[in-house]
Amino acid sequence: MNPLRCRGQFCAVICSLVVLIQGLVQSQGPAAGLIRLEVQNGSKAEYRVREQLARLNFPNDAVGTTESVTGAFVIRPDGTFTPDSRLIVDLRTLKTDEPKRDGYVRANTLQTDQYPRAEFLPRRHTGLPRPLPTSGGASFQLTGDMTLHGVTAEQTWDVAATFAGDMVNAKATTRLNFAKYKITVPRIFGLISVDDDIRLELNVRMRRVPTT
Repeated sequence: MNPLRCRGQFCAVICSLVVLIQGLVQSQGPAAGLIRLEVQNGSKAEYRVREQLARLNFPNDAVGTTESVTGAFVIRPDGTFTPDSRLIVDLRTLKTDEPKRDGYVRANTLQTDQYPRAEFLPRRHTGLPRPLPTSGGASFQLTGDMTLHGVTAEQTWDVAATFAGDMVNAKATTRLNFAKYKITVPRIFGLISVDDDIRLELNVRMRRVPTT
């Protein structure tokens, strides 16, 4: 057989394969295989800080909560997250049992006029089942970039999740100190001391939604 003819047939086969693969990719679309989990109403973010008040003979936990939690995680078939995956907490809506404390924390500690939100962008996980279950539970770690008080740093969360159909309920916890995100320790009248240990907790309800 003519070598030139063989080479031409080989090139034709390769071109046909390329066209076929391109057609399959285009028919599947960019969202093929993606799982999108959107935060639902009823989600809550919470912080806890141990403090010693002058009027009390024992330490007390200052607990601030908010339901202003939004965002979505988009998981690829290989278990990685897309760059637009993020969870956002509106810090301006945090409330404790003391309005005066809340005003001080917003104005002086978190400076929410300048830094109104906390954001978490997931980067990797350890122990998250793949594919994502539709029943049962799982415990895993989620690591990513958290931006708080204008500082972005890596933060790891311990997560316990339950799966029921298209719903995912997750409790995530982590700890940090004030210096990590350049937060000033509160100094107000009646407050003797504050532990340098901030405990964060997220209780998030997420729903699987179709990707486009």
